Amino acid sequence: MKLFETITQQTNETSSEVTIVDFAPVYAQAFKDLNKEWISAYFKMEASDYKALDGAQTNILDNGGHILVALYNDEPVGVCALIKMQDPKYQYELAKMAVAPSMRGKKIGWILGQAVIDKARFLGASYIYLESNTILTPAISLYEKLGFTRVEGRPTPYERCNIQMEKPIS
Repeated sequence: MKLFETITQQTNETSSEVTIVDFAPVYAQAFKDLNKEWISAYFKMEASDYKALDGAQTNILDNGGHILVALYNDEPVGVCALIKMQDPKYQYELAKMAVAPSMRGKKIGWILGQAVIDKARFLGASYIYLESNTILTPAISLYEKLGFTRVEGRPTPYERCNIQMEKPIS
C-alpha cells in the first residue's frame, strides 16, 4: 500500500469523503486541466507551466518529485505537486496546487496541503519552498495556516511570482 492511499477526511459540507492518492497516469489530464483553469483565470500560462503540466511524468515524477490527487466521490477535484529541488536548503517545492472551482471552500486545499507536508516529512525533507502571487489571497491564507512564512531574494522562473514562502518540516 502506498502512503496516502487510505487518507480520507470528511468535508464540512457533505458526507462524501475526500481521498488523497498518489498520481497515476489516469490523473494526468486532471492535473493539467485544474492548473490551467486557475492560472488562466488570473495570469497567463508561462513556459514553466507548460513544461510541468505537459510533462508531469518526465519533469516532476522522474526527477524524484511526487503529485498527490484529491478525489471526491472518486473524481479528481484537487492536485498538488511536490517538486524535487537541487538546493542546499530546500528539498522540495510545493507547486501546481489546484482545486476545482466547484469544490473551493470545502477544505480540499487544506487536506491536500496537509497530505503534501506529510509526504515531504515521510521523504525526509527539512524544508518545503513555494512561490505564488499575493493576488491569490485564499491561497496565501492557506499557506500561512499550513505554517509557511515569507522569504525573499530567490530566483524564479515565473513572471507572476511576487511572494516566496518556506515551511520547516519537523
